[in-house]
Amino acid sequence: MTTEEGAPLAAIVLAAGSGRRFGGGKLMAPWAGGVLLEGALNAAFSAPASVVVVVTGADDRIAAAARDFAERNGAAAALKVVNADDHDEGMAASLRTGVSALPADCGGAFIFLGDMPSIPPEILPQLARALNEGATAAAPLFKGERGHPVLLSRRLFEAVLALKGDQGARAVLAGLGGDLVMIPSENSGVIFDVDHPEALIAP
Repeated sequence: MTTEEGAPLAAIVLAAGSGRRFGGGKLMAPWAGGVLLEGALNAAFSAPASVVVVVTGADDRIAAAARDFAERNGAAAALKVVNADDHDEGMAASLRTGVSALPADCGGAFIFLGDMPSIPPEILPQLARALNEGATAAAPLFKGERGHPVLLSRRLFEAVLALKGDQGARAVLAGLGGDLVMIPSENSGVIFDVDHPEALIAP
């Protein structure tokens, strides 16, 4: 799918963190017959996107896991793996790395978090449709809580590239008002993330 300007969309999977609260190695923890990262990858490759950028950093195994997943699912050509050398800075570094790796003609990017394995695929084209209709950004809404992934139009890329520290897209979305379109979802997967090992039991 493309934006109203006809530019293709992309997906970014943020997988550079160390998972300190989890005890380390979070994205390679067992999940649904595979590893946790694969939940986010499955959602990202389900998105109406021409490329999936996986941002790695703290765990050297992530790049190989992403390539293996893409190969097994016949999607190797759509995968781009990039390393956030400054990942210790926090989420802003991962976001900057991911956006910097997008194709020049990219009209917008879904931002997936590596520790959110249960994103419902049906929400993704709805987010894309909102951008196509002129929204600056779009996100799911579950029982009044903004969820993930967030879809950012390229009009926000400059602001993402200016982020510093351990802040994510929230800072970029602040103040957008009606230009941030919220898509209601009845699936709690849009807010479910894994911070601790006990959360590996799906909701």
